Amino acid sequence: MYAVIKTGGKQYKVSEGDLLKVEKIEGEVGSTIELSEVLMVGGEEVKIGTPLLPGAKVSARIVEQGKDKKVLVFHSRRRKTQRKMYGHRQPITRLKITGIEA
Repeated sequence: MYAVIKTGGKQYKVSEGDLLKVEKIEGEVGSTIELSEVLMVGGEEVKIGTPLLPGAKVSARIVEQGKDKKVLVFHSRRRKTQRKMYGHRQPITRLKITGIEA
C-alpha cells in the first residue's frame, strides 16, 4: 500500500517503512506525528481525493531534526568587480513512515 501526501508545499509518494526528508516539522525526535493531507491512497484499490481524501491519514515517527546540505549562491556582474557569494542550509526533518490509514 502507498499514499501520496502533501507537506511543506511538496508532494511525496510514501509506503510503510520509508525514510523521508521533508521541510521542518515541529516536534521532538522520537515523537509520532500524523499527516492528514493525503491526496491519494493506492494498493489493491486506488482512492483519489478531490483534492484531499476525507478520513485518510499517514502516521510517521520523527527520526532526526537537522539541516540539509549547504547550497552555495554566487552573483556577479560581467565586466565589473562586483561579486557576492553566500550559502544557505535549509532546516529539515527526517521521517519514518509507520502506518497508512485509508
